[in-house]
Amino acid sequence: MARTDPRKDVVIVGLGWTGAILGMELADEGLEILALERGEDRKTVPDFEYPKIADELRYGIRYELFQRPKNSTLTIRRTLDETALPYRHLGSFLPGDGVGGAGVHWNGQTWRPMREEFILRSHIKENFGLDIIPEDMTIEDWGVTYEELEPYFDRFEYIAGISGQAGNINGKIIEGGNPFEAPRSRDYPLPPLPHTLDAEMFAKAARDMGYHPFPRPAGNASQAYTNPYGMQLGPCNFCGFCERYGCLNYSKSSPQTCVLDALKRKPNFQYRVNSEVLRVELADDRKTATGVTYWDESAGEEVFQPADMVILAAYSLHNVHLMLLSGIGQPYDPNSGQGVTGKNYAYQMNGGTTLFFPDKEFNPFVGAGSNGMVIDDFAISQIDFAKEGFIGGSYIVSGTTNGQPIRGISMPRGTPSWGAGWKKGVQEWYGHAMSIGSHGSNMSYRDCYLDLDPTYKDRHGRPLMRMTFNWKPNDIRMTQFMRSRIEEIAGTMGAQSWQSSYKSEGAMYDVRPYQTTHNVGGAIMGTDPAHSAINRYLQAWDKHNVFVMGASAFPQNIQYNPTGAVGALAYWAAHAIRTDYLPNPRPLM
Repeated sequence: MARTDPRKDVVIVGLGWTGAILGMELADEGLEILALERGEDRKTVPDFEYPKIADELRYGIRYELFQRPKNSTLTIRRTLDETALPYRHLGSFLPGDGVGGAGVHWNGQTWRPMREEFILRSHIKENFGLDIIPEDMTIEDWGVTYEELEPYFDRFEYIAGISGQAGNINGKIIEGGNPFEAPRSRDYPLPPLPHTLDAEMFAKAARDMGYHPFPRPAGNASQAYTNPYGMQLGPCNFCGFCERYGCLNYSKSSPQTCVLDALKRKPNFQYRVNSEVLRVELADDRKTATGVTYWDESAGEEVFQPADMVILAAYSLHNVHLMLLSGIGQPYDPNSGQGVTGKNYAYQMNGGTTLFFPDKEFNPFVGAGSNGMVIDDFAISQIDFAKEGFIGGSYIVSGTTNGQPIRGISMPRGTPSWGAGWKKGVQEWYGHAMSIGSHGSNMSYRDCYLDLDPTYKDRHGRPLMRMTFNWKPNDIRMTQFMRSRIEEIAGTMGAQSWQSSYKSEGAMYDVRPYQTTHNVGGAIMGTDPAHSAINRYLQAWDKHNVFVMGASAFPQNIQYNPTGAVGALAYWAAHAIRTDYLPNPRPLM
C-alpha cells in the first residue's frame, strides 16, 4: 500500500526550466509547492566544477547527464505496419536527467518563433489556400499569437540573460539584427557574443550575396549579468564544453544559474530527487486530479502525494507518457483521426555542409554553445510554399559551438575512421574545416504520434510509450531546398572542397546518429478540445487542475530551437494561473 504524504497546494513533476519557472512564480503567491524530480540533484558546485566537467569521454561520449534507457525509454517504429522496438542506446535524442533537466546540457540557442509559426494553418489559408497542405499533414494554429506571448518572451530572455542583437524593436528595423523577426518591445539584455572566424567568413559571403546575417541569440552570457531574480552570470570564456555538459563558469543560461538557487530560498518550496512520478491520480468523477503517485527510490516504495494542482513539467515525451497512463485526454487514434493525447508528434529537420580550407586555422577548441552568424532569408515567413512545393523553413548558420577533441573533428569523406590513416587525417585537417548548417522545421502528420506500447513495459510494470515517426516528402523537399542555397554560399567562399549531408528522397528515420533533442508535440495546445489536448493556457481540457508545460504543446515543430518558446509559454501559463485560475479554479476556456 502506498505511503501518503501531507497535502500540498501544488505538485510539480520535473525540475528543469519549466518546473523551476512555475515553482518560482507560484511560490510568490504563497502556495505550498513540492517539485518531484526523477533524477539526482545537480548543482554548479560541485557537479560542474573544473576540471571534472570538461571530460569528453564521461559526458560527451558516455552520456553522464542523460537518462539511462534501462531506467526510462520508449519504443520506436517508422510506420503503422512496423513492430516498435525499445530505444536501447541513446542516439537520435538525449533526454536530460536530474535537477535542471535538459537545461543543464543544452547549447543555449534561444529563439522566438516567427509570428507566422503560431498561426501556421491560418497563414497558409490566407496566403496560399489550404489545398497546398498534403492530405496526411495535420498542422494546427497554436491558439495563442506572437503578440500575446511577446511580453513573456521578453520575461524569459531577461531571466535567462540572453545575448543577442535585436532586429525589430516596436516595428523599427535595427541594422545588424534579424530584419525578419517579429517586433520585440526592447533589445536583448546582453550584447551578442564575439564571433569566431568561421562565422565571420560565412557572414561576409552571405552579405555579399544580398542576404542579412545577424548573431545567433545565445544563452551564453557575453558580459557579467544579474537577472531579475538576483541570480548572477559571468561572461562566457568560449571553452567549447556547452553541449552535453553543465557550465563550470556560471555563463550558460540554465535553471541552476538563473532560477534554482533563488527558488530554493523560498520557505514554501520543497523538492525531492530520485522520485519518479508514475501516474496522476484522479478524483472519482475523473474531472480533476487529486495528486500524483511516485516511486521513492531511496525508500523503495510508492508514495501518494495529494495536491490541489498538478503541473506536468517533465521532458516533453514524459509529459505525454504520464497523460496516456493517467487517462488525461482521449488517446489519439491515427486510423480514425479521433483523440488528442499523443497527436502530432514532430521532430526537427537538419542538414549541413562542411568546407575544408588547408590555409585557414579555425581554432576549433574555441567555441560557445550558441556562437554563430545566421541568415533567416529562407525562414517560414520568407518562403512561397505554393511555388517551392513544401511547407516549412529553416535558419542557416555557421559558428564553432563544440571545441571537444573527440566529437569535434571533421575530415573529408574517404578518410579512414581508425588507425594510422585516421591519425594522418586528424593531423592534416584538425582546425582546417568549418560547417554551414540548416536548422529546419518539421511538420506534423496523421501517422506520426505517441501511444502506449502493447508489448513492452518499464521497470514499474507500466506500458512503455510508443513513438511512430518517419521523415516525409514535404520536409525532405524543404531540406533539399536549403541544401541548394547553402551550397551556393559555400561555392563563393574559396574552399578546397566541401561535402554535404542532408536527408534525401526516400530517407527513413534512423535512431542511431544524434540529430536533436527537439522532440515536440503529443500534448498540443489549441482552442478546440476536439483537436488539442490542452487549451491556450496549457490547461488540460478535461482536468482543469492539471497544467502541462513544455514543447509537448507545439502543434508542429518550429524552424528554431524550442527553448525560447518553452520558456515564454511557461510564463504565459504562470500568469494565467496566478491572475485567473487561483482566484476561481475552473476550466479557463
